[in-house]
Amino acid sequence: MSEPPEPIAGTASADHPERLGIARMLRAPGYRRLLAVRFATQWGDGLFQAALGGAVLFNPERQADPLAVATGLAVLLLPYSVIGPFAGALLDRWDRRRVLVFANLLRAVLIVVVAASVFTGLAGAPLYVGALAVAGVSRFVLSGFSVSLPHVVERRHLVEGNVLAVTIGSAVSALGAASAIGFRALFGSGDAGSAQTTLVAIVGSLLAAALAMGFRRGSLGPDKVDEPAEAVTAVLRGFADGARATAATPSISASFAALGSHRLAFGICTLLTLLLYRYAFTDQGPLRAGLPGIGEAVVLAAAGLGVAALVAPWLVRRWGRAWTVRAALVAATVMQLTLAALLSLWAVVVAAFVLGLTGQTVKLCTDAAVQSEADDEVLGRVFALYDVVFNVGYVIAVAAAAFLAPPDGRAPWLLAAAAALYVVGLLVHDQQLRRRRA
Repeated sequence: MSEPPEPIAGTASADHPERLGIARMLRAPGYRRLLAVRFATQWGDGLFQAALGGAVLFNPERQADPLAVATGLAVLLLPYSVIGPFAGALLDRWDRRRVLVFANLLRAVLIVVVAASVFTGLAGAPLYVGALAVAGVSRFVLSGFSVSLPHVVERRHLVEGNVLAVTIGSAVSALGAASAIGFRALFGSGDAGSAQTTLVAIVGSLLAAALAMGFRRGSLGPDKVDEPAEAVTAVLRGFADGARATAATPSISASFAALGSHRLAFGICTLLTLLLYRYAFTDQGPLRAGLPGIGEAVVLAAAGLGVAALVAPWLVRRWGRAWTVRAALVAATVMQLTLAALLSLWAVVVAAFVLGLTGQTVKLCTDAAVQSEADDEVLGRVFALYDVVFNVGYVIAVAAAAFLAPPDGRAPWLLAAAAALYVVGLLVHDQQLRRRRA
């Protein structure tokens, strides 16, 4: 493994081996600025996705069946994996500061195009192409953050740095989604209101670009380039390099297995939840159906992410990453089986919290495994494979559930299948760890 990069000005020195607390990390200007770039980007992402989802699923001027919902989710997430191999290879060649600046500026322009499409009533392929472009550019921004983090945080403190970035970033994304619901109430739920809500997302992109300009050129890496001179060759080779690097490190491949099982199960749960809120549930006391109910579930999921930020580092220090992942998968299995048995509005909101907590715990452990055990010169390409595990599995599960689920989403047997996926993930996770000990 390559040596960690020299700390930039304002970060902790390797001469101080004591544990880097959150408050101390926030005093490092490079880490603080990189966090701000991520948070601005994720707020805009959350708002854009919720605004577009509302325009497709909860727009009274349009109707949506399970396949339409699945198509919308695929459009928003598949580019993260289609673009991933390209982003990974290019982030190992290009100045990552420049990527963060120009990708956010391009994303702002594309958001304007999508908002105009919604306003004019475009549906189907024309609308989805624009959304695909926005999501694809977003991949470069978030990948750029992930591979830049070791340049502003020492490797031995990546768990703490990643916990803060990923957990608060996910909460900020949820805040963006909640903001979309608020703007939708202000602007209206038809095409015109949905377009105005979508347009607000450019604020996050422009702010992120402005913040990224504050980094020095080259300060975010890459440290060195081992790619061939031809960019096309580098891009085509990137995904295979990431797969080889992952397979060579059992702790990373074990984490990927656990994360993949979670994303498959979570994809099934997401599709069914959207259908239940749209067609099956009615208001129950403080709990709402429809888009406001989705907002409540998002808030509870965000609360689970926040708890994961506190629980995951504590568990990792005491149990290690492997046992922390095992505990999260077991808890998620129990929650999925409970949801399948009850299938009520109250059970869904509890599941939103628990799956947010357990899924984020698995993700934090996976992030730490990749960032601490993969060499910097292939880090971007390993994250490309990460994207495939994280997003393609999710989309496949959503698509399968769309074909199998009834129109109102009442399919307890699919939720039981999601529980079984967690069990499979646990078994493969442990099998990979045994390979490391062999």
